[in-house]
Amino acid sequence: MDGSAGAFLSEALWSGRIYSGGWTATEAQSEVTAPADGAFVARVGKASAADLARAAAAAAQAQPGWAATPPQQRAKILSAAADILEANGPELMPWIIRETGSIPPKAGIEIEHSAGFIRAAASAALEPAGRILPSPDGRHEEALRVPHGVVGVISPFNFPLILSIRAIAAALATGNTVVHKPDPRTPITGGVIIARIFEEAGLPANCLHIVPGGGDVGAAMCEDPHIAMVSFTGSPEVGSKVGEACGRNLKRVQLELGGKNALVIMEDADPERAASNAAWGAWLHQGQICMATGLILAPRGMAADLADRLAAKAQHLPVGDPARGQVALGPLISGQEARRIEGIVQDAVAKGARLLAGGTAEGTMFPATVLTDVTPGMRAFDEEIFGPVAVIAAYDGDDDAVRLANLSEFGLAAGIIGTDLGRARALGDRLKVGHLHINDQTVTASPFAPFGGRGRSGNGTRISGPAIWEEFTQWVWVTTLPEARSYPF
Repeated sequence: MDGSAGAFLSEALWSGRIYSGGWTATEAQSEVTAPADGAFVARVGKASAADLARAAAAAAQAQPGWAATPPQQRAKILSAAADILEANGPELMPWIIRETGSIPPKAGIEIEHSAGFIRAAASAALEPAGRILPSPDGRHEEALRVPHGVVGVISPFNFPLILSIRAIAAALATGNTVVHKPDPRTPITGGVIIARIFEEAGLPANCLHIVPGGGDVGAAMCEDPHIAMVSFTGSPEVGSKVGEACGRNLKRVQLELGGKNALVIMEDADPERAASNAAWGAWLHQGQICMATGLILAPRGMAADLADRLAAKAQHLPVGDPARGQVALGPLISGQEARRIEGIVQDAVAKGARLLAGGTAEGTMFPATVLTDVTPGMRAFDEEIFGPVAVIAAYDGDDDAVRLANLSEFGLAAGIIGTDLGRARALGDRLKVGHLHINDQTVTASPFAPFGGRGRSGNGTRISGPAIWEEFTQWVWVTTLPEARSYPF
């Protein structure tokens, strides 16, 4: 691995292993390659369904002891993990850049925001976990939040550190133990780094297991009787299968899926600021973000000017390997993804859209792309692209903007850019989303906010902020009488 020779992530410790009761060798291994050039990065252990079963059983055995650990101690371990992550950031960033194809600022965001999510979870561990209830007959009555037991976490490739750690930290804070399956393309950023920080922080043995593997491991997680809840972040297609399997097994399931997020530009918006917001929302991390701005809605009289401004910005954003030079956009996760996105662009052009910039892949590299005159029925309008394509559609009046935005089956995020805040908020309140941002683009997150969407964006569950206790625990009703009563029977 070029770029990191530090001791914290020494390959001698974890190469060819999974983290399950310590660093454990597996029968199979997998090679991690860089999406930029296909070069070898490292070798990790590849878990099987049998490995998952052993991890789940060990986590179930460890869970009662972890749940009984005083909240102050759980918070202390979590806070230490955040400190360790930040302290080792300079060593970890090159791994993130190489493995995920992210530019250095995005790798820095992964470190910074992940530490923030861990600290927010540490604070949540100290919140009251119950309440006293009124009693109709003199009993002492309590409602207590108790952990589910073992939580299975499945995370994606795009922000593997953040999107893994926000669920792992929340589950641990509330007294659950965790079995985590990172995306097999990013098992270092989404797995090894997390194992190392909690190992160094002193998390008790078997409270966290990291089992990189394929779909068979994810399927086993949904079926395993020791796992009480699954927290999944990924595509709607896979998420629906996870939800179906968990429903069949009566497991709690949290689904955070994709988005086709609209950014509405209002007539009174500053044109250049509107273009800046649209560019950032559409092209950050090559558009491989569930919150990416997937549809830019502009007043008909402003759409052409906005498209020209975005095309001009696209010409000045270099694309390449972020591990080898200063670029604005790195690679997509695979050449297959690049070809899929190219097909979406070609479909739009064939149906009447105009291509003003980009649109053609070179291996895994895909330039900042601008499509305008996009209308419903084009794949670029209807589908989540998950690539660096700015899609511009014109609207006629606020009602039309709401109609176009709500045509999507997704319902994650929306942004509105405009000077009249009252009008912007009134429009935004009519959008079917889980996040609404006035005078900001759509790629926004906070460890203190409940994150999630509706429709194809998720099953209405949330993660982070007040959702930590809502999602990762359940109510138990407890009543106490001073002494047993006599009943008529």
